[in-house]
Amino acid sequence: MWLISPISVIVSQGFWGNSRSVGLIFSFLAKTTKPLNPMKTWLEDRGILPAYGGGVIIGITLCFFGAATNTMAGWLYAICGTTIAVLILSIILPRRSLLPLKVRRLAIVPVSAGDDLSISLEIENTSNQPINLLEVTDILPIVLDQPKITPIETIAPKSCHRWTYYLPTSKRGIYHWQEVQLRTAAPLGLFWCRRCHQAAAKALVYPQILPLQQCPLIDSLGQEMEQKLENNRYYQRASQGLTRNLRQYRQGDSTRLIHWKTSARLGEFQIRELEVLTGGQEVIICLDTLCDWQEDSFERAIIAAASLYFYAHRRQLNVKLWTGETGLIQGERIILETLAGIEAKASQKNANLPNLPVIWLTSNFNSIEQLTPGSRWLFFLAADSRESPSLLIRQFSGLAIEPETSLQQQLQKPPR
Repeated sequence: MWLISPISVIVSQGFWGNSRSVGLIFSFLAKTTKPLNPMKTWLEDRGILPAYGGGVIIGITLCFFGAATNTMAGWLYAICGTTIAVLILSIILPRRSLLPLKVRRLAIVPVSAGDDLSISLEIENTSNQPINLLEVTDILPIVLDQPKITPIETIAPKSCHRWTYYLPTSKRGIYHWQEVQLRTAAPLGLFWCRRCHQAAAKALVYPQILPLQQCPLIDSLGQEMEQKLENNRYYQRASQGLTRNLRQYRQGDSTRLIHWKTSARLGEFQIRELEVLTGGQEVIICLDTLCDWQEDSFERAIIAAASLYFYAHRRQLNVKLWTGETGLIQGERIILETLAGIEAKASQKNANLPNLPVIWLTSNFNSIEQLTPGSRWLFFLAADSRESPSLLIRQFSGLAIEPETSLQQQLQKPPR
């Protein structure tokens, strides 16, 4: 019905008799070839979404058809038939050019929040003909960024085109997406055609890692463990006499560590390597997921947990992580992935807390009283909180993390 008014003007007044009418139908068609998003998607998926040039040619074709109907001139019918044939070709060819294309996504390397994700796609042309003038769109999650679009001038026969782009990150998380759209109007540029390909993506954005130069909270815990080990007579005898390995003598080695029996047999000095005390120490970082967190406080707790883990790992301590949902877990990749995906809402699961001294990260003031003796705590104050953990200082040692102060500076302070 939207074509009746302009066509009736052309038919009634003649195609060549009124240039204003021709301009009217061109402008009208240009506006009506911009449908709403659902309609545009439906047309584009079927390869019948007209570009601006396609809309103009459709308008010209209708004008010729109206004029031919009015004047019964054969040459107008011939022109009309020719333009219709061109339009049909411009619908078929883009669809055919997208058929031999395959899309592969390369693995995404995990990064920490604040770093850029490197995302790579490979578009393969499996045909014997080059594919020209292609538009590739990677549909990203809304929380991550807007869809990324790139044009490709040509893909040679039996070859791949790699597209790599970098995506800035500001927040930890595990992001999934899978849709990649290929779009073209080649070779005539009159109608757009689009094809969707499934290329599953999983991007891991780990929490920010603070470069702690010192952390008395962990150091003091390690010193207590070492003192207990030194007081254990069995361990003391083992650490003095237990040889882990033998190696060649190096300049500066103590002669007391020479293993004389082996040195005499081999004809060169052999040095004993003994077990190190810190090798048996264990640090358990526990994140309280049973309480209600404010989002900002929870994010700071996640950053603190990740930073404490790496600091203890550099100290060659045996570090584990505990949450109410996962229980006790170990291993750098598993711990970082858990911290990346954990949410701030209170968990319904409640794994048993280890009956060992732990480092307890919480925003619940009362949960500190239930800790095993010798534990440490990090109490994360809310922005509007007036609580103070001073009453618990006598029983447990820890830090009250204030939202206004640098988290890195607070973690490097001695516990109270």
